[in-house]
Amino acid sequence: MGSNPPPAPANWLPKVVFGLLLVFCLTPWASPPVALALGLVLAQTVGNPFQAFTKKYTAKLLQYSVIGLGFGLNAHAAVQAGRQGLLFTVASIFGTLALGYVVGRWLKLGRVVTHLISCGTAICGGSAIAAVGPVVGAKDEEMSVALGTVFVLNAVALFAFPPIGHALAMTQQQFGLWCAIAIHDTSSVVGAAAAYGSEALGVATTIKLARALWIIPVALGTAYFFKQKDVKVKLPWFILGFIGAMLLNTYVPATRLVGPWLVQAARLGLVVTLFFIGAGLSLKTIKSVGPRPFALGVLLWLVISSVSLYVIVSV
Repeated sequence: MGSNPPPAPANWLPKVVFGLLLVFCLTPWASPPVALALGLVLAQTVGNPFQAFTKKYTAKLLQYSVIGLGFGLNAHAAVQAGRQGLLFTVASIFGTLALGYVVGRWLKLGRVVTHLISCGTAICGGSAIAAVGPVVGAKDEEMSVALGTVFVLNAVALFAFPPIGHALAMTQQQFGLWCAIAIHDTSSVVGAAAAYGSEALGVATTIKLARALWIIPVALGTAYFFKQKDVKVKLPWFILGFIGAMLLNTYVPATRLVGPWLVQAARLGLVVTLFFIGAGLSLKTIKSVGPRPFALGVLLWLVISSVSLYVIVSV
């Protein structure tokens, strides 16, 4: 008789591990990078037992967390930060889209995948891809490849940016601006900036959300160039919520009594969001990207990161 196969792990084990890690993410010892790392470890070992749940609620949790962060910001300071980042935003968005088109053709990638990865890098990662995908009629596999590419690079950026910022002795203002320009998703932008300091967090959040509004003109331009008609582009509503929270904190004194509690809840929500994102990055997701789309994503990211860093540090 042959030997029996090893028993499968008890189906309760992944749920217990998930629960313990989630509870840890709500403690003061968990930071955004730590939460993302724990999610990645979970995904590569016992697996995420609540894949459908985390996928469904990650975006919503991030959006509510971003709104909560608005209660810790002053509108006047935010306007000043937005003005500073405007030129960087315009130049980097259109420069990235143009470079992506050229590199995509050189790599012989499909037009749709090239445009999705370029938009994700240029504007705000998964949100931009989700908005532009239906406009170009992207297939599920094309969406998966683009999302997988930016999610992997988001994880790398969250760990890499704070040490680079400290090594170069970047100010809070400089680092916040760099994060908003050079990191794809809002979640990783806020996570990296939060790890660097509260001032960097305010600058990064404000500029990144202003940058996210470019989803609308870019999606409309995409519809024109891809010759699509009757296109509906959704406004990122949570940005309006963030602005409203910031205005309340600035002009309604009573709001400041609860503002710190809301900001703290928002930061906890962000930590949990990054844990969910890490838990969704399975090895299968990473392998599905393929070398050429990943090469496009890496090249675009390295260019925008290095050029923006040089300009910010030099000015």
